[in-house]
Amino acid sequence: MIPRSTAPPLPSGIVAFVKRDCPTCELVTPVLAQIAKQASLTVYTQDDPGFPPGVEAVDDTSLAVSWHHDIETVPTLLRVQDGEERERTLGWHRGDWEALTGVSGLGPELPEMRPGCGSLSVAPDRTAELAVKFEGSALRARRLELASLEDPNEAMFDRGWTDGLPVVPPTEARVLAMLKGTTRAPHEVVAVVPPDLVECTVEKVAINAVMAGCAPEYLPVVLAAVEAACTDTFNMHGLLATTMPVGPVIIVNGPIGQRIGMNAGRNVFGQGNRANSTIGRALQLVVRNVGGGRPGDIDCATHGNPGKVGFCFAEDEEGSPWEPLSVHRGLDPGVDAVTLFPGEGPRCVIDQLSRDPDSLARSFAASLRALYHPKLVLGFDCILAIAPDHARVFQEAGWDRARLSGRLFELLQIPGQELRRGAGDMAEGMPEGKTGQALGLPASLAGLTLPKFKPGGLLIVHCGGGAGLFSSIIGGWVSGAIGSEPVTREIQP
Repeated sequence: MIPRSTAPPLPSGIVAFVKRDCPTCELVTPVLAQIAKQASLTVYTQDDPGFPPGVEAVDDTSLAVSWHHDIETVPTLLRVQDGEERERTLGWHRGDWEALTGVSGLGPELPEMRPGCGSLSVAPDRTAELAVKFEGSALRARRLELASLEDPNEAMFDRGWTDGLPVVPPTEARVLAMLKGTTRAPHEVVAVVPPDLVECTVEKVAINAVMAGCAPEYLPVVLAAVEAACTDTFNMHGLLATTMPVGPVIIVNGPIGQRIGMNAGRNVFGQGNRANSTIGRALQLVVRNVGGGRPGDIDCATHGNPGKVGFCFAEDEEGSPWEPLSVHRGLDPGVDAVTLFPGEGPRCVIDQLSRDPDSLARSFAASLRALYHPKLVLGFDCILAIAPDHARVFQEAGWDRARLSGRLFELLQIPGQELRRGAGDMAEGMPEGKTGQALGLPASLAGLTLPKFKPGGLLIVHCGGGAGLFSSIIGGWVSGAIGSEPVTREIQP
């Protein structure tokens, strides 16, 4: 969050903030004159240097003093001692004003109390202008001046700052508003972004979040996603450089998903939800604009997938029969978190007839075996996204996550003879001999079975619409030291 610059000091004594365009300020004009006769009073006026009549006032039509001292209502009355505010009261309340000023018998002809009006320093049509005026110098990003006839979106296209879609111009006012979504300092380094290994600050993330169309409350999620993506474990550089069609998939857990309005239900992987659509896009823009990861350059995907514009969704924890993914991965319940997975686009699994958990597990296993190729095993992780209608089959049978995972692991034990290169008249397959041994495989696959996924390599997530006997598979990239592993990171406010 942008810290407010040093506030202009207030004089000791009683300090009032008023504006002419406020009935309550007009009402208390004689009270201010009464206080001025018995105490040291300084009045700041926001809209008319000649107001209030009969009391000497300080011109604050620039709103500098009101803005720096967080005046939200007029009239506001402060008691200041040695330059520090000791007490504050809003609007007009005779008892409060008498207690704060030490002057009794104030405004005997006035009603006991009246609410105030909004301060001009927080007027909706002025806040962006004032933020730039008083906070803009805190931004370190270089300001780009455009010609008067130059279209901002075309200018950003020309400079290669977009993902092919229009972006929101990151004006100072928008970036400052975005930074209010986090308590973290704008110049704090969040991560070193590959492939160019450039330090990325909170401010730079905020700029790209603006461009992606995020709301300020999304910024903590984007920051956590950037942190997770830029770890050696996730290996964002490798994910960019591979020819496989994969990119970062963001799964959000914790109360923040509902708080910022994320979709975990119908059309969960699709369009239409601002948070889902823009959080993933913001991460991709950071990688592109800060780290230099551009398609056709470092990004070498043969086909890619539409999710590389941005792929983000929330897990449906409320309706889930299992603990959230983040808890399964070691975090405490109720903790806001992101899990980054190196994934391709989703593919649908249909089973509209199974009402027995083992039958449905077998359908899942048959579909999972085909991931990338039925004869390739152990090299790829995977997300199995189970929708509520399918999840209910396991819930009603008392199958927890561990039992389902264990059964799938059993069903995906594949005879080595079927996996050998050349088996089934298909050249593709698992290597034997020295090549296989170099990959940690036995010299011969005969008589052995191998699992499709390494232990823990299949992540189960609950999400999707409440009607439809479908689930989805999101295949991963090469796992392990030469590839990428999922990363779970707690979201900081």
